[in-house]
Amino acid sequence: MRTVGVEEELILVDPGRGEPQAVSGAVLALAPDDGLEQELQLEQLEVATRPKSAMSELSKEIKRWRAEAVRRAAQVGAVPVALATSPLPVHPSLTSSERYRWMREEFALTAQEQLTCGCHIHVSVESDEEGVGVLDRIRPWLAPLLALSSNSPFWHARDTGYSSYRSRVWGRWPSAGPVEIFGSVERYRRQVRAMLDTGALLDEGMIYFDARLSRHYPTVEVRVADVCMEAEDTLLLAMLVRALVETAAREWRTGQPPEPAGIGLLRLAAWRAGRSGLDADLVQPLIWTPAPAETVMRALLDHVREALAEAGDLESAEERLAELLRRGSGARRQREVFERTSELRAVVMDCADRTVA
Repeated sequence: MRTVGVEEELILVDPGRGEPQAVSGAVLALAPDDGLEQELQLEQLEVATRPKSAMSELSKEIKRWRAEAVRRAAQVGAVPVALATSPLPVHPSLTSSERYRWMREEFALTAQEQLTCGCHIHVSVESDEEGVGVLDRIRPWLAPLLALSSNSPFWHARDTGYSSYRSRVWGRWPSAGPVEIFGSVERYRRQVRAMLDTGALLDEGMIYFDARLSRHYPTVEVRVADVCMEAEDTLLLAMLVRALVETAAREWRTGQPPEPAGIGLLRLAAWRAGRSGLDADLVQPLIWTPAPAETVMRALLDHVREALAEAGDLESAEERLAELLRRGSGARRQREVFERTSELRAVVMDCADRTVA
């Protein structure tokens, strides 16, 4: 059974006003722990689970670290929220380190404004060769994962019209987004080295592909998703990503070629996923024409059905997906709260409750 680890980025906010607070340094200073980590901005905190093979154990880990972030942040008068962008205006405070100072100087406003929170899923692979085979074959299915997780409709107190505006802001980084088919580890490494040789990127950590080989672990790291408001949706995302990796690895082992869609087509599918979320048509993978979001999500589920069943996750994934399609993603929830209250602070505090619900 492949192991799965989850990294979630959270925004630290003032519990009274709902505005982001630059206190991650104070939170982390309370007690060093591998489960809480620094991020680009002082208004952010990352929680990271240990790798697990059983989804029941991963669910406990996700909830435990969210709760630990809440407990720790409360000691400095802040609340962590699982929002992919801040609904309220913010001027982020860059974390003080040589690396982040370089990024601020090199990327200017892109780095200074970049307060976005994603969810990264690590799935174990047996080798870099298998990992690249997986990367080549999951490309068409990454946009539906973005739609599923969409949780960032507001930006600087405005409704952007997008379900995942984080994906648009994140796309300002020059190395972000979908990638071509690599075909081999050698070609993958050569592409990464060529990008670093341009001097535009500081190090391999700035290879912001939607999915990549991890630098530190024997995993494929899928980075396309918004952080999910609900921990249960994070678990669904982890189930689907593991099943995608297993399905792609089997295709690679049997010599099934990857879908040849070019980067332009993948970017359009990702744009549509970020725009529509689960509330309008998406681009159907492999067919590349519009289809209702539910149709696309069912196609994703069918694509990985065998892998889900063998992992014992099929029934749970079906139930969680049906529930998500019924109530909508975090983006819909945010808009519903704002429509009811006319207060962005209420949106933030509703998410604070749901972050650990």
